[in-house]
This record gives sequence, C-alpha cells and structure tokens, in this order.
Amino acid sequence: MVFYKKYIIDSIMKVLITGSAGFIGSALCLQLLKRGDDIIGIDNHNDYYDPIIKELRLKRHLDHASYTHLRIDLSDREAIEQVFTHYKPNQVVNLAAQAGVRYSIENPLTYINSNIVGFAHILEGCRNHKIKHLVYASSSSVYGANTQMPFSVHDNVDHPLSLYAASKKSNELMAHTYSNLYNLPTTGLRFFTVYGPWGRPDMALFKFTKAILEDRPIEVFNYGKHRRDFTYIDDIVEGIIRVLDKPASSNSSWDSKKPDPATSRAPWRLYNIGRNYPVELMDYISAIEKALGKKAKMNMQPLQPGDVPDTYANVDDLVKNFDYKPKTSVEVGVNNFVDWYLKYLKLAK
Repeated sequence: MVFYKKYIIDSIMKVLITGSAGFIGSALCLQLLKRGDDIIGIDNHNDYYDPIIKELRLKRHLDHASYTHLRIDLSDREAIEQVFTHYKPNQVVNLAAQAGVRYSIENPLTYINSNIVGFAHILEGCRNHKIKHLVYASSSSVYGANTQMPFSVHDNVDHPLSLYAASKKSNELMAHTYSNLYNLPTTGLRFFTVYGPWGRPDMALFKFTKAILEDRPIEVFNYGKHRRDFTYIDDIVEGIIRVLDKPASSNSSWDSKKPDPATSRAPWRLYNIGRNYPVELMDYISAIEKALGKKAKMNMQPLQPGDVPDTYANVDDLVKNFDYKPKTSVEVGVNNFVDWYLKYLKLAK
C-alpha cells in the first residue's frame, strides 16, 4: 500500500472512490474535490491499457490537500479492510473494475477476481463500517440479449452475452443481498458508452482518432450499423454526484408477487445513466472525421461475439428522482475529445 498524502480528518464528506486513476473515477475526484469533499482514492494501476494515461489523470488531483491516493487491489481483502478502518469514509463510490467486453471472452478469470471478489470486499467494508451510501458502477452490457428499446431498469436482465456483463449483473445481486440483510443503502448505475477527454485508449473514440491521424484503417464492427447511447463524461459524473447525495431508500409499494427489478423493500436502487439518444456508429465516425478534418479509412467487420447491436437508455427514473438527464450531444463531446487528444499527444511523449 502506497500512501501519497496524509488524510485530513476535518472534512465535509469523506468519500472512498475506487478506480480513482480511471476515466470516470478521476473525473469524479476532481468534481468532489472542487465542492470541498475529502477523497480517498484507490487504484491498482494495472496494465490493461497504457498506464501512462492513468498517471497523467492522477496528476490532476494527486497533490490536492484533500486527496489521498492508495495503490492497492480490490482483491486484497486485508488492505481494503485497513482502508475502511484507518480512513473511516462516510460514502463509497466503486468504479474499479476489469473493463472490456471483448477482453472478457479471452480472459474470463480476471473478471472474477476484480469484479466479483473485489466487489465483495467493498461490500464487507461498507457493512462493517456503517457506510451511509454505496454507489457502484454497473453497465448497459447487463441488458445482453434484450431487444426491447429503450432499455429499462424495470426489465428483466437475465441473459448476459459476456462474462463482463455477467459480473456486473452479479454486482447488482450482491448489493441487493447486503441492502436486504444489513440495511446498507446501495445504488447501481448502468452506464451507457461513456466517452470524452481522458477516456480509455481501448475505447472506439480513442482508437479511431489515433488511427485516422496516423493514416491507418479503423476496424468498424457490425459494418457500422449498430447504435450506441454515447454519454459524455461530464454528464456521467454529474449523475453520479446527484445519486451519491441521495442514499437509496426502500420502495414501500414493492410487490413480491410482481417484483420490480429496479427497486426493493430494501434500500436498493438501479438507474440507467445514458443520453437517451442512440447514435449509429457511422454517424459517430462522421463526427470524428469532421472534428479532425480528415476522412477515415475503414475495414468493415461483422458483429463481434459478446457485443450487442444497439443500446438505448430509458432514463425516466433518473429524471423523476433526480431531475437530471444527460444532455451533451455527440458533436460537442467528440469535438471536446479531439481538442483534448491533440494536447494529450504532447503530454504523453
């Protein structure tokens, strides 16, 4: 365990964020630090993708007086327990996970250790230390074989198409168990294709932009016909914060004879966070071409195993309970990414 900064005891709110050098985690740290919260960040800095970008993300908030960074793995039960015991957080946001649908097909056991065993350690820490609210990342991938659009949290999701998706569905079930047994408020957020500055290098926007600039062809799966509910990073972070500030509560009208998959008698909730506006992949590529002022060379490929053809988020519950709906258009978001990426190329040298 590496301690970068002594934790400050007097705080507005002490929030433990896992995956704090990750795409979403680092962006969340910045916003919570801006509003005055104290943050304990955990990240294992693995090499699933180039760790340089993790170090550069972290650099943005590493030296903040109210930030403490710990390089540990969620699978290390003893280290996780020490974090809860020593730092005594009030709230937890679990964003650490082994990501990637395609990677999960070739490396399934990696997902068990990180996404299931690691999450169990977080749940145990929350239970033993009376955490006020656990918010955790789920994924639109849990909708799997579902084809009813838009995807609703009130629909059944028992047919995942990858182990990554299955691990996220498992997290939702595990969280419900702890909410039911220990009255731990937990909220799962199903993110829909998050993109933007400081994004993951294994995601399409990063890969496409890099390849186009280098005059290399891009791999376009499902012949460019699938649609994604692309959701900009700032919108995701705002959604997380709104949810974090309102701990999950029980649904007093929950009916065990007609069980609602998104709520419970226990303090447990699920929400989609997506723009509620699916965009075809070819239109996404066109936005990148326009931002770069350069046409892409394309290798058209069939739909890959584990991928779903379309995603489309129903966010009615998010609007109803938090008066919030992501709003950034793909054109604006892609332009922001390209502006950032051209600067990042100089930083990463």
